[in-house]
Amino acid sequence: MGAGVAIVTDSSAYLPAEDVDRHQITVVPLQVAIDGAVRTEGVDITAAEAARALRAAHPITTSRPSPERFAVAYRAAADAGADGIVSVHLSAALSGTVETARLAAARAPVPVRVVDSHGIGMALGFAALAGAVAATAGAPLAEVAAAVETRARAARSLIYVDTLEHLRRGGRIGAAAGLLGSALMVKPLLHIVDGRVAPLEKVRTASRALARLEDLAVQHAADRVVDLAVQHMAAGGRAAALAARLRERIPKVRDLYVGEVGPVIGAHAGPGMLGVVIAPP
Repeated sequence: MGAGVAIVTDSSAYLPAEDVDRHQITVVPLQVAIDGAVRTEGVDITAAEAARALRAAHPITTSRPSPERFAVAYRAAADAGADGIVSVHLSAALSGTVETARLAAARAPVPVRVVDSHGIGMALGFAALAGAVAATAGAPLAEVAAAVETRARAARSLIYVDTLEHLRRGGRIGAAAGLLGSALMVKPLLHIVDGRVAPLEKVRTASRALARLEDLAVQHAADRVVDLAVQHMAAGGRAAALAARLRERIPKVRDLYVGEVGPVIGAHAGPGMLGVVIAPP
């Protein structure tokens, strides 16, 4: 990280490590508590551990980083030569992370623009990458922030979950609460609207829901150049198969990411979750 604008995001972006390193993005971790024991995402808890805890019905809660964690990240960026920082984070409607970042930004040694991505997962990740590309090209702080905001607005997130129970327990179910009274065999498709989890469609079986998820992703991508991310929790085979089909069906895929979400998002989505992010560059 040198002179210019630095990019800070949080661990719920689930950016591949090689992209974090290549673009010199600072990732501030969120936290997870299992049976009251606090762990740090990306440090001392894995998605597999969280999935096992969820299957065993152990209580899992998540929490935002402290203001001091952000303050440390901002000071480090300034010490490395940054003259401005864009700090982009998961939706403020789902977490207090943006609020905490803003508290730290007010005391940072260089100007910090905090951006609410209104998204999660790689919808956030693609926004952070857009900022990093703009910063590398020498864009000033306002232009880097605008690139982040534009990419975040353009991204579309589609989500399949095996059950709404984990979202209900975590208090993140939002407008999708109306699906809770549906028949047990109904499999919900969700999306993110204005930063909140919202119902999209109800499908009778898992296989039909996954086929519909694929069709919706293809429809949304249309004939545009897009980046795609297929993210999952404890469903690697499904994710790989879906990614391969999307690669075949979407004619102008630029980059395609496939990966597992971490414990923070996994705690609310649950094992079996599949998500697709479609992001025009």
